[in-house]
Amino acid sequence: MKILVAGGKGQLGRALSRRGVAAGHDVTAPDVEHLDLRDARAVAQAISGGFDVAINAAAYTAVDKAETERDAAFAINEAGAANLARACAERGVRLLHVSTDYVFDGTSTRPYREDDPIAPLGVYGESKAAGEREVRAAGGTVVRTSWLFEAKGPSFVHTMLRLAKDRPVLRVVADQHGCPTWADDLADGLYALAAQRTLDGVYHYCNAEPTTWHAFATAIVDEARKHRAVACERIDAITTAEYPTPARRPAYSVLDTSRIRALGIVPPSWRRGLAEVVAQEMA
Repeated sequence: MKILVAGGKGQLGRALSRRGVAAGHDVTAPDVEHLDLRDARAVAQAISGGFDVAINAAAYTAVDKAETERDAAFAINEAGAANLARACAERGVRLLHVSTDYVFDGTSTRPYREDDPIAPLGVYGESKAAGEREVRAAGGTVVRTSWLFEAKGPSFVHTMLRLAKDRPVLRVVADQHGCPTWADDLADGLYALAAQRTLDGVYHYCNAEPTTWHAFATAIVDEARKHRAVACERIDAITTAEYPTPARRPAYSVLDTSRIRALGIVPPSWRRGLAEVVAQEMA
């Protein structure tokens, strides 16, 4: 397939380039300097290059900064997504648009399904929800994911590795539940989804094995110790209330992946990806 990846220099964009080439696809992955989704004319020109599929990995993802940069978040996550979706619709290019677990409010007691009501808690989630509506209105497909990490970062994995090198005690939130997702696995999932004959609506893709930030941090540090000694001796569990942030996070944002699994696309555990990422970072 000939594929355009918007946001080619981000965590997911890099993974899509790497995994796409490995799978034999013809991948074009411009960064924001070469394809700014806020520029409708530039988007239309880019899509005219004879692509089979476009994958939107571009996003404003600064969750806390979004609370004071609302216009910037919506310009990329809503207006940019709309420009790409309309251009794809006009030219018959299939669009996969990557969204987030932050469109949910975190009050569920079971994994969120694609058709569950969305109720974002902050500006970032609101802007991504708005982008979802634009994409679906233009006939594109939305793929929600969560807790993304990749070899070059930045991500929670890299933050924990950096802190563990110097600090004997870390304090990490233990009452937020979700699913880490290795960008390489998500990239493979997106390509498998793009190969399907028909797509509609919304799909969820995240790695298997729900966890908490505290348990994930523990796994990260344990993995790091396999490669070399670290300063971290203990990771204390704290509550969200003990670590206030400008933006509220969903307490529970585990995504149900049954729909994408029914297509034969089965997300593996995040532990394999974590092991590979930590090995690269500790080399």
